[in-house]
Amino acid sequence: MSPAMWKWTCLVSHLLLSTTVSPLGRQQPPHPKRPFITFTGEQAEGNFNHLVVDERTGHIYLGAVNRIYKLSSDLKVLVTHETGPDDDNPKCYPPRIVQTCNEPLTPTNNINKMLLIDYKENRLIACGSLYQGICKLLRLDDLFKLGEPFHKKEHYLSGVNESGSVFGVIVSYSNMDDKLFIATAVDGKPEYFPTISSRKLTKNSEADGMFAYVFHDEFVASMIKIPSDTFTIIPDFDIYYIYGFSSGNFVYFLTLQPEMISPPGSTTKEQVYTSKLVRLCKEDTAFNSYVEVPIGCEKNGVEYRLLQAAYLSKAGAILARSLGVGPEDDILFTVFSKGQKRKMKSLDESALCIFVLKKINDRIKDRLQSCYRGEGTLDLAWLKVKDIPCSSALLTIDDNFCGLDMNAPLGVSSMVRGLPIFTEDGDRMTSVIAYVYKNHSLAFVGTKSGKLKKHSGWRGGIIHLWLSQGKRRHWK
Repeated sequence: MSPAMWKWTCLVSHLLLSTTVSPLGRQQPPHPKRPFITFTGEQAEGNFNHLVVDERTGHIYLGAVNRIYKLSSDLKVLVTHETGPDDDNPKCYPPRIVQTCNEPLTPTNNINKMLLIDYKENRLIACGSLYQGICKLLRLDDLFKLGEPFHKKEHYLSGVNESGSVFGVIVSYSNMDDKLFIATAVDGKPEYFPTISSRKLTKNSEADGMFAYVFHDEFVASMIKIPSDTFTIIPDFDIYYIYGFSSGNFVYFLTLQPEMISPPGSTTKEQVYTSKLVRLCKEDTAFNSYVEVPIGCEKNGVEYRLLQAAYLSKAGAILARSLGVGPEDDILFTVFSKGQKRKMKSLDESALCIFVLKKINDRIKDRLQSCYRGEGTLDLAWLKVKDIPCSSALLTIDDNFCGLDMNAPLGVSSMVRGLPIFTEDGDRMTSVIAYVYKNHSLAFVGTKSGKLKKHSGWRGGIIHLWLSQGKRRHWK
């Protein structure tokens, strides 16, 4: 949904979660309309930025400009926590709370850039835009501040002031401290911020090692930085992280990246944006397992290449039969807009597409095997700047291969194409969630104009979609 639709109003549709799924092709009488439950914020400084729901209690946590809200499941305010504004200047590095800054300080809003629930330690991780992106650790019960590490450079996660610039994935362990994988745009400051890294989540919220790199020595660290040489080729280069998740032995991030290509018949290069999935092994402290693969979607000759949103769910029995996979296989629901040339002003034509995660992993394994046979180059122009040939090595590469200190990081050149479910030409789809209900895989899609659409399954090539106005449409 567009930011305007989020501005200080949050809508939760309980009726959608209780919608009865009918056998496809059988009309059901419409349910009586129920009103939306709404929550309006206390101030008009800006937007809601992020929302997470506690799976155990149903409590809702909202990250907003200068506020964190805890709401009940029926959107009643339980507690609030102020995060700003405060005097700051984005040019102050380290931030002025660490050392004196000679730049002029002005009252600055704190935009929430990341909101995660750490279930193991019963706390909320809330990262903002003030002070180069430091984070607070808040107790889930009452949002009491447990810690706010800020005295080391590892505590500054991102200097970007946009709410959608940071994504985090927690990897939990039963017998040791958890890890936090952080992926962020760097806004032209690669010397300050790695674009992707793994950090320690210590049990003690005030521990000196909170957010320290999982591994760090003179030569190797649990991070990847964008080389400064990259900016000589693409001055405004950055990696924009759209979504992240963990599955099996891996952590994944879905990204948008600029690259230079030569159009057919042209001798000059132009900048386009490519959607890519990035994969890392959870236990890889040196990031030798880093692989990225381009993803996209095509229908009736139209290319949809600009990723807008994504969500990981299970296939469910009915969709699984159509796809030839198991009901518990991971399915990635994605929304793409048309073309490749506009990141900030995407075209209104969009598509909802699905990927079977195992098929993406199979493509990655094929590429790893060919590279270790010495075939091709590393195909990662933004990181290596120049082509580096793959090196041959005799070893077995299985589904859980986590890389060596050779042939890494690695790029897959051929795009993995998703399966288009339906397309929208006028009201661009901008968000998606999905879950399985009574063997049906359900997807809910938000649009640019604030409408909500529900896709309720696929059988025999016919797509059934309910719009928020209650009309039903079919696609073949």
